[in-house]
Formats: sequence, C-alpha cells, structure tokens
Amino acid sequence: MPALVHRVNAAVADSFVGRWFQLEGSGHAKERVGSRFLTEIRAGLTTWAAMAYIISVNASIISDTGGTCVCTQDDLCVTDDTYLSCVADVRRDLIISTAAVSALASFLMGLLANLPVGMAPGLGLNAYFTYSVVGFHGSGIISYREALAAVFLEGWFFFILSLLGLRQWLARIMPQSLVMAVGAGIGLFIAFVGLSSGGLGVVGGDTTNFVGLGGCPAQYYQDGLPDYCASHVLQSPTMWLGIFVGGVFTVFLMLYRIKGAILIGIFLTSIISWPRPTSVTAFPHTAAGDDAFDFFKQVVAFRPLQKVGNALDYNYGKGRVWYALITFLYVDILDTTGTLYSMAKFAGLRDPVTLDFENSTIAYCVDAFSISMGALLGTSPVTAFIESATGIAEGGKTGLTAVTTGFAFFISIFFAPIFASIPSWATGGALVIVGSLMIRNVRDINWDYVGDSVPAFLTLIIIPLTYNIAYGVIAGIISFILINGVAWLLRKITNDRLVPPNFDAAEPWVIPPGSIVPTWMRWVGGHVGLVHDQQQLHEHVEMSVEPPMQEDSSSLEQFKNSAEHHTTPVMEKEQ
Repeated sequence: MPALVHRVNAAVADSFVGRWFQLEGSGHAKERVGSRFLTEIRAGLTTWAAMAYIISVNASIISDTGGTCVCTQDDLCVTDDTYLSCVADVRRDLIISTAAVSALASFLMGLLANLPVGMAPGLGLNAYFTYSVVGFHGSGIISYREALAAVFLEGWFFFILSLLGLRQWLARIMPQSLVMAVGAGIGLFIAFVGLSSGGLGVVGGDTTNFVGLGGCPAQYYQDGLPDYCASHVLQSPTMWLGIFVGGVFTVFLMLYRIKGAILIGIFLTSIISWPRPTSVTAFPHTAAGDDAFDFFKQVVAFRPLQKVGNALDYNYGKGRVWYALITFLYVDILDTTGTLYSMAKFAGLRDPVTLDFENSTIAYCVDAFSISMGALLGTSPVTAFIESATGIAEGGKTGLTAVTTGFAFFISIFFAPIFASIPSWATGGALVIVGSLMIRNVRDINWDYVGDSVPAFLTLIIIPLTYNIAYGVIAGIISFILINGVAWLLRKITNDRLVPPNFDAAEPWVIPPGSIVPTWMRWVGGHVGLVHDQQQLHEHVEMSVEPPMQEDSSSLEQFKNSAEHHTTPVMEKEQ
C-alpha cells in the first residue's frame, strides 16, 4: 500500500496537475515542500467535514429574515402558519444556495489562487445581514431583496479594490488590537445567537432585565411575547438535548481531536430529533411538521431555487442600502482579509516582512466574485473559513485541498432534504463552540496600554450587546482616534513633554512595508519599462557607435557584435 500511494503521488506530481498546483516533485520553480496529491485530497475532505455545518447553520440564520416572504402583521408573523410555511421553503432554498456557492468559491480559490482555503457564507457576516440589516422577519432597515443588492454591489467594489491592491493594504493598515477585537466580538455575537431562540434557547427575553433565562416549552411563553418565559425556564427537552449532545459531546470529540467533531455533534443531535413520536422531535404533528417530514423523506433530491434565486431589488437610490453596503464592505475587509492572512501564515505562505502572501490579488478577486454570485443565489457574503486550519493541519498546502472541499460541497447540494431537516437546537451548540474558538483573539489585544485596550474592549462588548457588528466597529474606531489622537496632539504641542507614563507599552502603529501596488501591476509596469529601456538603449547604441562607411560584410558583423556587447549585460541586469 505505501508503494501504491507513492506511485500515485509521483505520477500526479509529474503531470500537468502537479505543475499547476506546484506539488513537490513537479519540477515547478516554486513547488511546495511536503505537498502530496493524496494528502491534499484527505486534507480537503477534512476541511469539508469541519465546514459542512455551515450548510444548515447559514440557512437557519438567514431564513430568520423571512427571505422573500411577506409579513403584514404587527407581531412579525411568529404564529402565522402560512408565513412560517413560506419561511420553511426559504430555508430549503438556502440549504442549496449555501452548498452551491461554497462549492463554487472553494473550487475557484483552489484552482486559481492555489491556496488550501475553504470558502462559504461567513458566520458573523450572515448574522449581521440577518439581524442588523434585514431584521427578524424583515423588521430591519431594508428588505431582504435590497440587502442582496447591496451584497451584490459590494462584491464588485471588492473586486476593483482587490485589483488595485487597496483591499490588501487597508487590511494591513488597521490597528491590530482593533482587528483582533472585531474577530473576538463576532465570536461573542455568534455564541449569543447560539444560546438564544435561534439555537439552544437557553437565553430568552425578559421584560425587566432585557435578557434572562429561557428554555421553557412554548405553552409557557408570556402572552404575545414569544421566547419570553413566564415560568418553567430551562425545562425544554430539545434545549437539553442540544446542550449535552450538540454541545458537551462535541467538545469531548474536539478534546480528543476527532476530525469533523462539530459535524458529528450536529448530525447526532439531528438523528435523535428525527423520529416523530418523541418529545424532542423536529417534525411535530402539525401542518408545518407534516410538510417538513414529507421533504425529509426524499433524502436525495435536486430542488430548483423557488424563493431566493435572483431575488435582488436594485434600489440603489435608497440611502439605507448604501449604509448597509458600506458596513458590509468594512466588516468584510476585517473578516475575510484577516482570515486569509492567518490561514496563509498557518500554511507557511505569508511573507513575514510585507505581511502579504502568494497570489493574494487573485485570492481576493475570487472572494469578491463569489460574494456577488452568492447574492444572486440569495445568501450573505462569502468569506474564507478559519476551519480551513483543520485541512492545513492534515497536510494541505496547495489549492488541491480547496478544490476537493468544493467538490464535497457540490455533492452536498443533492442531499438538501437531510441538511434542511437539521433543527436549530442541533446547530446552537456548534455556534457556541465556534464562538469560543473565535474569542481566542483577545489574547493578541494589547491590554497593557489603555489607548489600545479601551477601544478594543468597546468593540468587543458592543457587538454582542447591540446585535450589530457595525456599531461595535464604529465605536472602536472613533474611540481609538479620539483617545490616541488627543494624546498625540498633546505630545506635539508640548514638544514631547506631556507623554502618557506607559507610552512605551503602546502598540506601534506603522504603515506596513511592501508596496500598495499589487503584483500584477508591478509585473506589467516592469515589462513596459523594460521594453521602453530597450528601445532607448538601442537608440543610444545607434547614435554612439558609428557604423563603417563601406559595405563590407565583416565590418558589418563587427558592428552588430559591438551593439550586442553593449546591450546584453544591461538587459540581463534589468531582467
């Protein structure tokens, strides 16, 4: 078996595929040491197993917007069976949309950028899209259709910024403590969503303290206030199932480094919830439950998009659409760019001086294109996934890892009935766990200097408490500029006599080294300049070296040799 594996790896490395993906042994000038074909395939499947939970989680979160369903009631249609049936159809469509755009984005990232990074609609971005922009059942600042149009245009803005190199440069110029705080704040936000009614239901509304304990059966809700428990808190059987199987059991699997632990926890919880005659069933004997069970029984099916496909409303004359667009731009810069840089560093592909990585321009263009395509499919912005680290840890070093991940997502499209039947309490634990992984960014915040720590803390705490990522980012930036700007101004006015006592502990803010101009522009400029220099050089040689007057072939040959002698060393130096 080892000999067969070696022969397969060697044969692929010696082929066009091996040279395209720079596998070790391919002979490529930049072949990646340690990369093997079969290892890349295994790494890609591992990445998919770690990411596959996003199919059901993303559909569950975005379907809270109501999609293209129309609610005309003041209570947001939380008890309207017709509206809720429509929302169930939206969720089924979003299962397919999520798998499809994840397949496309991951495949292109691997094929064109040659990076071992999986792509899918991002957690945090989808929460911002749902709860801060569109709102629960369409109660936000703009409609679902208008939000998709904002995401679509955001993708093309990003494409232009990526081509010009501005997107990469803007990400590198941000104060690092704020960047870390945004990631950690999104982690808290995601965990809060997982604990609330969109997940486990542990946290519910409280008329006195705003939030309180939840987890009561639906018949104990306060009149007219769903998810506000009047009594019997923490007595919902589905909540405890999600806590122990989808949460605690999943953590034990992760503790022992079982691959795909989050996916195993989600599916085990779902399998327990699928039988109908139980207290934790996902298919109660109601009209909506019967409809969901009929779809679940199909197991394998291809369902065309009925509710969310090409549902954009290009209402760009509306100011709130531009507000959403600008906040999408900024949040996505922090989210996707930070993840790509960290994954490139983990894979050993990041330059420690310029902080840039191989094929960064192509990677960001693929991301931008995928964002726009995702909007056409009805979903929130696509981003690089931190779960790609699992595949990289398995040995993934090239784009073959991402291509394999994309192919696995493509196969998932045809299992939409299974993914659509995963209940919210099965994904709630996964959201809390992912949030706990994202909060680790707080370790990299500079807590030793209040000029860095206070803006970071404001960002960290305001994101979950306001249910809005943009508000946290704005609070962090304004407080950072105000605190550090005034301190800088006092230093300048007093000629450095009034300086904070521990100013030496401040995080240095510098423009990172490396050109703002992307590689492709430097390549084009270099070749254009080289051609121009060659033309000037030949003109100079023709003017400075006088050719012989007589038409003697040997003399002409000497003249040509003289010209070549003058041009060759300079040409080699330029090249």
